[in-house]
Amino acid sequence: MTTGTAGDGDGHRGGGPRVLVVQHEDGTGPGLVGEQLIRSGLDPRVHHPWAGERLPDSLAGYAGLLVLGGAPNCDDEKTAPWIPAVRALMREAVADGVPQLGVCLGGQILARALGGRVVVRPRGPEVGAVALRRLPAADGDPVFGRVPDGAPAAQWHWDEISELPEAAVPLFTGDDCVHQAFRVGERTWGVQFHPEVLGDAVAEWSLSDGPAVRAAGGDPEAAVASVRTAEPRLREIWETMARSWAEVVHAYAAR
Repeated sequence: MTTGTAGDGDGHRGGGPRVLVVQHEDGTGPGLVGEQLIRSGLDPRVHHPWAGERLPDSLAGYAGLLVLGGAPNCDDEKTAPWIPAVRALMREAVADGVPQLGVCLGGQILARALGGRVVVRPRGPEVGAVALRRLPAADGDPVFGRVPDGAPAAQWHWDEISELPEAAVPLFTGDDCVHQAFRVGERTWGVQFHPEVLGDAVAEWSLSDGPAVRAAGGDPEAAVASVRTAEPRLREIWETMARSWAEVVHAYAAR
């Protein structure tokens, strides 16, 4: 599974700690990350505000928050009118120390909610499997400490974080996109890439977005091929990362 949901707004995966998962559009589910949360004994509850499902007013009853990616800009409240509610939940998680992970659009919403800046990439979209460069603060990080230098990451984004929030600690960077992973406080993480996907998901995205990528000077076919080639490493590295985040959620729930 790469794009399907792991649990849903009404489903139940057992008696483990619940994680609120925000999915912004069809075809952008929790994928590999969701699978690992379930295998780690967590209970991901995927909410679909794009389909009219109301988000919870607070994180009461949840031990974690996972905000996924999607096509809207992080400030596009016309296309995605639920974004202010997501911002509020992410700020609540930071304030209360609830573990959270923002993925691509989710990471951008997080950065913006905390005072950072997000812009449209002037160079066109970053797509395909891209090597990340480890920064010193990744040493000892409970979630990213085991991610090696040069780790491949699946990318598909037109916007990027141009300035991190003042409180953010950068963990990973890249040659074409500076802010690839960061931490705020002890239990909040944001990433620009897609740890949840493999080649099939990126191939689906290329069907709808490929013509625009090509018009902007990119090569969607090469991007898909690069992700497929990197699949064994993608699975190994990002499943490990997801399990590490699950451990943080379990520790928080057990306080």
